[in-house]
Amino acid sequence: MLVISSGFVASAYYHSAYWNGIGYAPVQPGPFSHRKHAGDLRIDCRNCHATVETSAFAGMPSTETCLTCHSQLMTDTPALKPVMESDARRVPLQWIRDTHLPDYVYFDHSIHVNKGVGCTTCHGEVGTMTLTARAEPLTMRWCLDCHRDPGPRLHTSSAIFAATSPAARPHRQPEELLRFYHIHTENLTNCSTCHH
Repeated sequence: MLVISSGFVASAYYHSAYWNGIGYAPVQPGPFSHRKHAGDLRIDCRNCHATVETSAFAGMPSTETCLTCHSQLMTDTPALKPVMESDARRVPLQWIRDTHLPDYVYFDHSIHVNKGVGCTTCHGEVGTMTLTARAEPLTMRWCLDCHRDPGPRLHTSSAIFAATSPAARPHRQPEELLRFYHIHTENLTNCSTCHH
């Protein structure tokens, strides 16, 4: 009985949010709020994550990106002190990613967003997060579930970079989105798709 109980406990732990890092919110160089910037002010994700449409890596905002607005706005607030110090010392901000994949996994942001996978699909309701935290498990099983049936997770082109899910907005049917983005699922589960 003890062996069976231990097995259930181990399995529950392995499949738990804790094991998968859901809710992980690393301490950043400054108290940046996605809720304020992406949610309240509706600043497009691409303003800070500039290479998300063209590169495997979405990019993290440079000091200069922050200063585009904050060289004039709120320059003397404690929240912006790290940005101002970064600029004065000419040392880049060192953002810490909350989403990590193993080195043997190849992930390309550009192909996903160009095929209709919205930011909220993998990163959660970023527009409601004061501190950005990991929202999905990003396990092989989770990715394969999407690759087997991507239609329900696709967004219209106007909603890809929305900071909250498009559930309240009109959207197209999954089959229609699959056709629109020319997605053919027969090759999406090949090992070489993600493991080069």
